[in-house]
Amino acid sequence: MTAKQQWLVVLGIVAVLVGGAFTASHFLKDELTSISVGSDAPGFAAKTLTATPAMKTLTDYRGEVVLLNIWATWCIPCRTEMPSIEAVHQALGPKGLKVVAVSVDNEGDQQKIRDFAKEFKLTFEMLHDPDGSIQSIYRTTGVPETFVIGRDGVIRKKWIGAEDWNSEGNQRLLTSLLAEPKP
Repeated sequence: MTAKQQWLVVLGIVAVLVGGAFTASHFLKDELTSISVGSDAPGFAAKTLTATPAMKTLTDYRGEVVLLNIWATWCIPCRTEMPSIEAVHQALGPKGLKVVAVSVDNEGDQQKIRDFAKEFKLTFEMLHDPDGSIQSIYRTTGVPETFVIGRDGVIRKKWIGAEDWNSEGNQRLLTSLLAEPKP
């Protein structure tokens, strides 16, 4: 093979790689773009766990400060952080904080979720997303994953893993967001 032919082969391989990367990034741009602090919170819909289930969407919380926790009953870190979520709900719920916990447990596990809430004496809103659509929309990497959404619908904090939501730093963040005027 001549030097010219070798260069043509190299250029051909480079062209295929660049073209493939461009095509993949075009078709996978939503999957490659993470949801991060400063992003608008994506809309979602999930069922309540009330006696008569209803659909709730992010729009239902428009103008509110929302702590959106994505979790599962089988998740050990979720069990670890739930008491702190309840504590921050008790402390800041009366001041307007909306705590929304979305379980990604399987379809048919509604009673298991209710039992979990009863075991931990959880009083905040619980939603069920058995098909994992919220995990897809928020591009989570697992559970628990939590998003603090400001009144303006912008993500102000994203946390992967268990967190002490009743800590001084989180209380300060949430209190400052609650002090912002409603849009």
